[in-house]
Amino acid sequence: MKYLTVVIPCYNSQDYMAHAIDSVLVAGDDVEIIIVDDGSSDSTAKIALDYQQRYPSIVRAISQKNGGHGAAVNTGMNLATGKYFKVVDSDDWLDKSALLQVIETIKMIERQEEVIDMFIANYVYEKVGVKHKKVVNYRHVLPTNEVFSWQQTGSFKLDQYLLMHSVIYRTQILRNCHLQLPRHTFYVDNIFVYYPMPYVQKMYYLDVDLYRYFIGRDDQSVNEKVMISRIDQQIFVTKQVIDKYQLSTITNKKLQRYLRQHLTIMMVVSSIMLIRAHTADALIKKQKLWNYLKKKDERTYRKIRHSLLGIGLNLPGKTGRKIAELGYLVTRALIGFQ
Repeated sequence: MKYLTVVIPCYNSQDYMAHAIDSVLVAGDDVEIIIVDDGSSDSTAKIALDYQQRYPSIVRAISQKNGGHGAAVNTGMNLATGKYFKVVDSDDWLDKSALLQVIETIKMIERQEEVIDMFIANYVYEKVGVKHKKVVNYRHVLPTNEVFSWQQTGSFKLDQYLLMHSVIYRTQILRNCHLQLPRHTFYVDNIFVYYPMPYVQKMYYLDVDLYRYFIGRDDQSVNEKVMISRIDQQIFVTKQVIDKYQLSTITNKKLQRYLRQHLTIMMVVSSIMLIRAHTADALIKKQKLWNYLKKKDERTYRKIRHSLLGIGLNLPGKTGRKIAELGYLVTRALIGFQ
Protein backbone atom coordinates (compact mmCIF):
# COMPACT_ATOMS: atom_id res chain seq x y z
CA MET A 1 0.00 0.00 0.00
CA LYS A 2 1.20 3.50 -0.84
CA TYR A 3 0.45 5.72 2.11
CA LEU A 4 1.53 8.93 0.39
CA THR A 5 1.77 10.17 -3.17
CA VAL A 6 4.26 12.99 -3.61
CA VAL A 7 4.01 14.89 -6.89
CA ILE A 8 7.04 16.89 -7.99
CA PRO A 9 6.18 19.28 -10.85
CA CYS A 10 9.29 20.09 -12.87
CA TYR A 11 10.03 22.67 -15.52
CA ASN A 12 13.68 23.05 -16.56
CA SER A 13 14.61 21.77 -13.11
CA GLN A 14 17.73 19.79 -13.96
CA ASP A 15 19.95 21.72 -11.55
CA TYR A 16 17.98 21.07 -8.36
CA MET A 17 15.25 18.45 -8.82
CA ALA A 18 17.42 15.61 -7.52
CA HIS A 19 17.50 17.21 -4.08
CA ALA A 20 13.69 17.22 -3.94
CA ILE A 21 13.41 13.63 -5.17
CA ASP A 22 16.11 12.26 -2.86
CA SER A 23 14.45 13.87 0.15
CA VAL A 24 11.30 11.80 -0.47
CA LEU A 25 13.01 8.54 -1.42
CA VAL A 26 13.99 8.03 2.23
CA ALA A 27 10.42 6.80 2.85
CA GLY A 28 10.93 3.87 0.49
CA ASP A 29 7.96 1.85 -0.74
CA ASP A 30 5.55 3.62 1.61
CA VAL A 31 5.53 6.51 -0.87
CA GLU A 32 4.83 6.98 -4.53
CA ILE A 33 6.78 9.75 -6.27
CA ILE A 34 5.30 11.14 -9.48
CA ILE A 35 7.74 13.39 -11.31
CA VAL A 36 5.89 15.47 -13.90
CA ASP A 37 8.12 17.03 -16.56
CA ASP A 38 6.01 19.91 -17.82
CA GLY A 39 7.53 20.43 -21.26
CA SER A 40 11.09 21.15 -20.16
CA SER A 41 13.80 21.97 -22.71
CA ASP A 42 16.74 20.82 -20.56
CA SER A 43 17.60 17.40 -19.08
CA THR A 44 14.64 17.27 -16.67
CA ALA A 45 12.87 14.42 -18.51
CA LYS A 46 16.07 12.38 -18.70
CA ILE A 47 16.74 12.77 -14.99
CA ALA A 48 13.16 11.76 -14.18
CA LEU A 49 13.42 8.64 -16.33
CA ASP A 50 16.71 7.73 -14.67
CA TYR A 51 15.04 7.84 -11.26
CA GLN A 52 12.17 5.70 -12.55
CA GLN A 53 14.61 3.09 -13.83
CA ARG A 54 16.52 3.04 -10.53
CA TYR A 55 13.41 2.99 -8.31
CA PRO A 56 10.65 1.36 -10.40
CA SER A 57 8.46 0.51 -7.40
CA ILE A 58 8.52 4.10 -6.12
CA VAL A 59 9.04 6.60 -8.95
CA ARG A 60 6.89 7.33 -11.99
CA ALA A 61 8.22 9.72 -14.63
CA ILE A 62 5.65 11.57 -16.72
CA SER A 63 6.37 13.98 -19.57
CA GLN A 64 3.70 16.29 -20.98
CA LYS A 65 3.34 19.42 -23.07
CA ASN A 66 3.86 22.58 -21.07
CA GLY A 67 0.73 23.51 -19.17
CA GLY A 68 2.15 25.25 -16.13
CA HIS A 69 2.37 24.27 -12.48
CA GLY A 70 -1.37 23.64 -12.19
CA ALA A 71 -1.40 21.24 -15.13
CA ALA A 72 1.47 19.27 -13.61
CA VAL A 73 -0.35 19.00 -10.27
CA ASN A 74 -3.53 17.94 -12.11
CA THR A 75 -1.62 15.12 -13.79
CA GLY A 76 -0.30 14.00 -10.43
CA MET A 77 -3.77 14.03 -8.87
CA ASN A 78 -5.20 12.01 -11.76
CA LEU A 79 -2.51 9.33 -11.45
CA ALA A 80 -2.11 9.20 -7.67
CA THR A 81 -2.60 5.82 -5.97
CA GLY A 82 -1.50 6.85 -2.47
CA LYS A 83 -4.11 7.36 0.24
CA TYR A 84 -2.70 10.85 0.93
CA PHE A 85 -1.37 13.45 -1.49
CA LYS A 86 1.33 16.11 -1.27
CA VAL A 87 2.98 18.49 -3.73
CA VAL A 88 6.70 19.26 -3.44
CA ASP A 89 8.03 21.88 -5.83
CA SER A 90 11.20 20.86 -7.60
CA ASP A 91 13.35 23.54 -5.93
CA ASP A 92 12.07 22.67 -2.45
CA TRP A 93 12.56 19.53 -0.38
CA LEU A 94 11.29 17.59 2.63
CA ASP A 95 13.15 17.04 5.87
CA LYS A 96 13.93 13.32 5.83
CA SER A 97 13.52 12.71 9.55
CA ALA A 98 10.23 14.63 9.65
CA LEU A 99 8.93 12.72 6.62
CA LEU A 100 9.56 9.40 8.35
CA GLN A 101 7.65 10.68 11.38
CA VAL A 102 4.77 11.72 9.14
CA ILE A 103 4.62 8.30 7.49
CA GLU A 104 4.69 6.49 10.86
CA THR A 105 1.92 8.76 12.14
CA ILE A 106 -0.22 8.04 9.07
CA LYS A 107 0.32 4.32 9.65
CA MET A 108 -0.74 4.71 13.26
CA ILE A 109 -3.91 6.55 12.19
CA GLU A 110 -4.64 3.74 9.73
CA ARG A 111 -4.17 1.08 12.43
CA GLN A 112 -6.64 2.94 14.63
CA GLU A 113 -9.09 2.93 11.70
CA GLU A 114 -9.40 6.69 11.85
CA VAL A 115 -10.15 8.71 8.73
CA ILE A 116 -8.56 12.14 8.43
CA ASP A 117 -9.01 14.51 5.51
CA MET A 118 -6.05 16.81 6.04
CA PHE A 119 -2.67 16.22 7.68
CA ILE A 120 -0.73 19.34 8.70
CA ALA A 121 2.95 19.87 9.46
CA ASN A 122 5.27 22.87 9.75
CA TYR A 123 7.30 24.45 6.97
CA VAL A 124 10.56 26.39 6.95
CA TYR A 125 11.56 29.39 4.84
CA GLU A 126 14.93 28.32 3.44
CA LYS A 127 15.93 31.83 2.47
CA VAL A 128 19.36 32.26 0.92
CA GLY A 129 21.79 34.19 3.15
CA VAL A 130 19.60 34.00 6.26
CA LYS A 131 21.21 32.16 9.18
CA HIS A 132 18.13 31.77 11.38
CA LYS A 133 15.38 30.23 9.26
CA LYS A 134 11.77 31.23 9.84
CA VAL A 135 9.64 28.24 10.88
CA VAL A 136 5.86 28.43 10.47
CA ASN A 137 4.18 26.21 13.02
CA TYR A 138 0.62 25.84 14.26
CA ARG A 139 1.20 25.46 17.99
CA HIS A 140 -1.52 27.02 20.15
CA VAL A 141 -3.79 27.06 17.08
CA LEU A 142 -4.27 23.36 16.37
CA PRO A 143 -4.39 20.40 18.76
CA THR A 144 -1.22 18.32 18.51
CA ASN A 145 -0.97 14.55 18.04
CA GLU A 146 -4.70 13.90 17.91
CA VAL A 147 -7.56 13.81 15.44
CA PHE A 148 -9.61 17.01 15.63
CA SER A 149 -12.29 19.02 13.82
CA TRP A 150 -12.70 22.69 12.90
CA GLN A 151 -14.50 23.28 16.19
CA GLN A 152 -11.27 22.57 18.08
CA THR A 153 -9.14 25.05 16.13
CA GLY A 154 -7.98 28.37 17.53
CA SER A 155 -7.29 31.73 15.90
CA PHE A 156 -4.69 31.69 13.14
CA LYS A 157 -2.12 34.47 13.22
CA LEU A 158 -1.17 36.47 10.13
CA ASP A 159 1.71 34.15 9.25
CA GLN A 160 -0.09 30.90 10.09
CA TYR A 161 -2.54 30.45 7.27
CA LEU A 162 -2.28 27.07 5.57
CA LEU A 163 -0.19 26.82 2.41
CA MET A 164 0.51 24.01 0.00
CA HIS A 165 3.73 23.53 1.97
CA SER A 166 1.93 22.68 5.20
CA VAL A 167 -0.94 20.45 4.04
CA ILE A 168 -1.27 16.83 3.02
CA TYR A 169 -4.76 16.03 1.76
CA ARG A 170 -6.47 12.68 1.68
CA THR A 171 -6.46 11.95 -2.06
CA GLN A 172 -10.16 11.17 -2.16
CA ILE A 173 -10.97 14.61 -0.74
CA LEU A 174 -9.32 16.22 -3.78
CA ARG A 175 -11.41 14.02 -6.03
CA ASN A 176 -14.60 14.63 -4.07
CA CYS A 177 -14.31 18.38 -4.67
CA HIS A 178 -13.39 17.78 -8.34
CA LEU A 179 -10.27 19.89 -7.98
CA GLN A 180 -8.64 20.87 -11.26
CA LEU A 181 -6.17 23.74 -11.31
CA PRO A 182 -6.02 26.36 -14.08
CA ARG A 183 -3.39 25.84 -16.77
CA HIS A 184 -0.62 28.32 -17.59
CA THR A 185 -1.27 30.22 -14.37
CA PHE A 186 1.00 31.01 -11.45
CA TYR A 187 -0.12 31.12 -7.79
CA VAL A 188 -2.60 28.24 -8.17
CA ASP A 189 -1.30 26.82 -4.88
CA ASN A 190 -3.90 29.07 -3.22
CA ILE A 191 -6.66 27.27 -5.12
CA PHE A 192 -5.16 23.89 -4.25
CA VAL A 193 -5.32 24.67 -0.53
CA TYR A 194 -8.56 26.69 -0.45
CA TYR A 195 -11.04 24.74 -2.57
CA PRO A 196 -10.99 21.45 -0.59
CA MET A 197 -11.29 23.10 2.85
CA PRO A 198 -15.10 22.82 3.24
CA TYR A 199 -14.78 19.09 2.48
CA VAL A 200 -12.38 18.63 5.39
CA GLN A 201 -14.01 17.24 8.52
CA LYS A 202 -11.15 15.62 10.44
CA MET A 203 -7.55 16.81 10.70
CA TYR A 204 -4.28 15.86 12.36
CA TYR A 205 -1.36 18.17 13.20
CA LEU A 206 2.16 16.85 13.74
CA ASP A 207 4.54 19.47 15.10
CA VAL A 208 7.54 18.68 12.89
CA ASP A 209 9.37 20.88 10.37
CA LEU A 210 8.57 18.89 7.24
CA TYR A 211 8.63 21.19 4.21
CA ARG A 212 11.66 23.25 3.24
CA TYR A 213 10.54 26.20 1.14
CA PHE A 214 13.50 27.56 -0.83
CA ILE A 215 13.58 31.31 -1.43
CA GLY A 216 16.47 32.80 -3.37
CA ARG A 217 16.18 32.45 -7.15
CA ASP A 218 15.68 35.72 -9.03
CA ASP A 219 13.10 34.12 -11.35
CA GLN A 220 11.04 32.63 -8.54
CA SER A 221 7.31 33.32 -8.67
CA VAL A 222 7.38 34.79 -5.14
CA ASN A 223 10.13 37.26 -5.98
CA GLU A 224 8.50 40.67 -5.58
CA LYS A 225 9.48 42.00 -9.00
CA VAL A 226 8.22 38.81 -10.61
CA MET A 227 4.97 39.01 -8.64
CA ILE A 228 4.37 42.56 -9.82
CA SER A 229 5.05 41.56 -13.43
CA ARG A 230 2.54 38.70 -13.07
CA ILE A 231 -0.02 40.62 -11.05
CA ASP A 232 -2.82 39.84 -13.51
CA GLN A 233 -2.40 36.14 -12.73
CA GLN A 234 -2.45 36.87 -8.99
CA ILE A 235 -5.68 38.83 -9.49
CA PHE A 236 -7.15 36.00 -11.58
CA VAL A 237 -6.46 33.44 -8.85
CA THR A 238 -7.84 35.76 -6.16
CA LYS A 239 -11.05 36.17 -8.17
CA GLN A 240 -11.30 32.39 -8.58
CA VAL A 241 -11.15 32.03 -4.80
CA ILE A 242 -13.74 34.80 -4.33
CA ASP A 243 -16.07 33.01 -6.76
CA LYS A 244 -15.76 29.57 -5.19
CA TYR A 245 -17.78 29.99 -2.00
CA GLN A 246 -20.28 32.48 -0.59
CA LEU A 247 -18.60 32.54 2.79
CA SER A 248 -21.59 33.91 4.66
CA THR A 249 -23.51 30.72 3.80
CA ILE A 250 -20.94 28.40 5.41
CA THR A 251 -22.55 27.30 8.67
CA ASN A 252 -19.37 26.16 10.43
CA LYS A 253 -18.26 29.50 11.88
CA LYS A 254 -14.66 28.49 12.53
CA LEU A 255 -14.27 27.20 8.98
CA GLN A 256 -15.93 30.38 7.69
CA ARG A 257 -13.53 32.50 9.74
CA TYR A 258 -10.51 30.59 8.46
CA LEU A 259 -11.59 30.89 4.82
CA ARG A 260 -12.23 34.60 5.26
CA GLN A 261 -8.79 35.06 6.78
CA HIS A 262 -7.20 33.14 3.91
CA LEU A 263 -9.03 35.34 1.41
CA THR A 264 -7.97 38.41 3.39
CA ILE A 265 -4.31 37.45 2.98
CA MET A 266 -4.83 36.99 -0.75
CA MET A 267 -6.48 40.41 -1.00
CA VAL A 268 -3.56 41.89 0.94
CA VAL A 269 -0.97 40.30 -1.35
CA SER A 270 -2.72 41.42 -4.53
CA SER A 271 -3.34 44.93 -3.18
CA ILE A 272 0.15 45.57 -1.89
CA MET A 273 1.75 44.35 -5.12
CA LEU A 274 -0.54 46.69 -7.05
CA ILE A 275 0.41 49.58 -4.76
CA ARG A 276 4.11 48.80 -5.16
CA ALA A 277 3.77 48.74 -8.94
CA HIS A 278 3.52 52.55 -8.63
CA THR A 279 1.33 53.03 -11.70
CA ALA A 280 -2.10 54.57 -12.19
CA ASP A 281 -3.25 51.45 -14.04
CA ALA A 282 -2.31 49.26 -11.08
CA LEU A 283 -4.32 51.43 -8.69
CA ILE A 284 -7.35 51.09 -10.96
CA LYS A 285 -6.91 47.30 -10.91
CA LYS A 286 -6.74 47.39 -7.12
CA GLN A 287 -10.04 49.26 -6.86
CA LYS A 288 -11.65 46.91 -9.37
CA LEU A 289 -10.55 43.89 -7.32
CA TRP A 290 -12.16 45.26 -4.15
CA ASN A 291 -15.29 46.14 -6.13
CA TYR A 292 -15.35 42.59 -7.49
CA LEU A 293 -15.34 41.16 -3.97
CA LYS A 294 -18.08 43.58 -2.93
CA LYS A 295 -20.29 42.56 -5.86
CA LYS A 296 -19.77 38.81 -5.31
CA ASP A 297 -20.04 38.68 -1.50
CA GLU A 298 -20.84 42.02 0.11
CA ARG A 299 -20.92 40.65 3.66
CA THR A 300 -17.44 39.17 3.33
CA TYR A 301 -16.28 42.38 1.63
CA ARG A 302 -17.43 44.45 4.59
CA LYS A 303 -15.70 42.21 7.11
CA ILE A 304 -12.41 42.28 5.17
CA ARG A 305 -12.61 45.92 4.08
CA HIS A 306 -13.26 47.13 7.62
CA SER A 307 -10.65 44.90 9.23
CA LEU A 308 -7.37 46.47 10.31
CA LEU A 309 -5.63 45.11 7.21
CA GLY A 310 -8.41 46.23 4.89
CA ILE A 311 -8.39 49.76 6.30
CA GLY A 312 -4.60 49.95 6.07
CA LEU A 313 -4.61 48.92 2.41
CA ASN A 314 -7.24 51.44 1.44
CA LEU A 315 -6.04 54.61 3.13
CA PRO A 316 -6.54 57.51 0.69
CA GLY A 317 -3.87 59.28 -1.33
CA LYS A 318 -0.11 58.95 -1.64
CA THR A 319 0.37 59.15 2.10
CA GLY A 320 -2.05 56.27 2.63
CA ARG A 321 -0.21 54.15 0.07
CA LYS A 322 3.14 54.93 1.68
CA ILE A 323 1.77 53.82 5.06
CA ALA A 324 0.52 50.58 3.46
CA GLU A 325 3.93 49.95 1.88
CA LEU A 326 5.73 50.63 5.15
CA GLY A 327 3.45 48.20 6.95
CA TYR A 328 4.15 45.59 4.27
CA LEU A 329 7.93 46.05 4.53
CA VAL A 330 7.85 45.73 8.32
CA THR A 331 5.67 42.62 8.12
CA ARG A 332 7.90 41.11 5.45
CA ALA A 333 10.96 41.64 7.64
CA LEU A 334 9.26 40.12 10.68
CA ILE A 335 7.82 37.11 8.86
CA GLY A 336 10.73 36.62 6.46
CA PHE A 337 8.70 35.37 3.51
CA GLN A 338 10.80 37.13 0.84
